[in-house]
Amino acid sequence: MKHFIKYFRKYALWLGLLLGTDVISALFLWLADVRAFRILATAIVLGSVLLFLVILWILGRAERRKEQAFLEFLENGDSFAEQAVLRQVSAQEGEMIRSIASVLKENQAREKELLGRIKDYEEYTEAWAHEIKTPISLLTFLMDNHREEIPERVSRKLDYVRNQMQEHVNQMLYYARLKSVGKDYLFEQLSLRECCEEVLEDYHPLLQERGFQVEKDVGEIFVLSDRRGLDFLVSQFISNSIKYCRAAGTPKIWIKARKEEEGIFFRIEDNGIGVRDCEVPFLFEKGFTGDTGMMRKKATGMGLYLAKEIADDLKITLHIRTEWQKGFEITMRFAIV
Repeated sequence: MKHFIKYFRKYALWLGLLLGTDVISALFLWLADVRAFRILATAIVLGSVLLFLVILWILGRAERRKEQAFLEFLENGDSFAEQAVLRQVSAQEGEMIRSIASVLKENQAREKELLGRIKDYEEYTEAWAHEIKTPISLLTFLMDNHREEIPERVSRKLDYVRNQMQEHVNQMLYYARLKSVGKDYLFEQLSLRECCEEVLEDYHPLLQERGFQVEKDVGEIFVLSDRRGLDFLVSQFISNSIKYCRAAGTPKIWIKARKEEEGIFFRIEDNGIGVRDCEVPFLFEKGFTGDTGMMRKKATGMGLYLAKEIADDLKITLHIRTEWQKGFEITMRFAIV
């Protein structure tokens, strides 16, 4: 019906001219023979309308075929689609189609070249990130085996540098992973308690240096998720709690997990500096760092952005609750499978 109305509006002028001709013919018929006018005038008008509708239906079919061929040509842009649309159009329109085809082929060649460059860059980035893990692992090995020979203050500084390097490398890997066409997520049943303990063990030197008190209430609760993705999320949130702790008082982190009818809730809370209310809607935006001190000025604004992207891929809902200078809380909700 939509197509009919569209074509009717397009050719309505011709219907008007046809009916106008009928009126003139009827006028001459009336002047010639009044009796014949009454019979033939109605037949002439109805015949003209019927003829117009038939012609409209034929032209409408031709227009639809032309539109379909043109849409396929725009979508594919190959020689077969080009020839198909050329058979449906006039010679003048054919010249325009050939010009469009030439531009499309040039754009497709550029797109193919650009995609190739992007793929090469992604492969190089991932290869570099994996290669840099080797010296980081070697640094960890040397520090663990020669910790007694290294002054405690230097050891803590090295732990901090190592964790920062590892965190940035992981962010780079996950950014490349998110932008790639194929994402190698492996969903399996994971223990939230084991995941939490592994991350806390990685950050133990920093937590100890800052004097953190960590309270855990995580039972044997399992979720269906990707191990690397879940580790990255928990690591990011623990790292933020360490970075943005308050200078005064004893810094604390509370980690809790509970299972309810709505899903499985895994919460990480701290008593750090928190976030201003006006900044909360922008926390997951790429590059957003806020304006709450020197630490945020040094931040890249990529951590929570990547966390949100990964959480969306893993079907994890994130919810933030915070109060300025009181603390920050983030809750991950997993679906019950």
